[in-house]
Amino acid sequence: MAIVKVIEVIASSDKSFDDAVKQAVKETSKTIRNIDSVWVKDMKVHVKDGKIKSYGVICKVSFRVGKDKEKGKEKGKEENKV
Repeated sequence: MAIVKVIEVIASSDKSFDDAVKQAVKETSKTIRNIDSVWVKDMKVHVKDGKIKSYGVICKVSFRVGKDKEKGKEKGKEENKV
């Protein structure tokens, strides 16, 4: 059985909402492995002098935990069968 953990991440970009989500995945991937999905919970823009200065997103990032351990256990089971 797979265990999935969810963390909340806040990211921003000067370009677009799409780029802000990409930044969230890029930065989260530096420390979290096995990311499965990203749900954009909220979006906002920062405005200055009537112009959009930056785009922000709040994301829920889902990732599997313990996958490497499960693979090791499966290998061990296969080896024991032989």
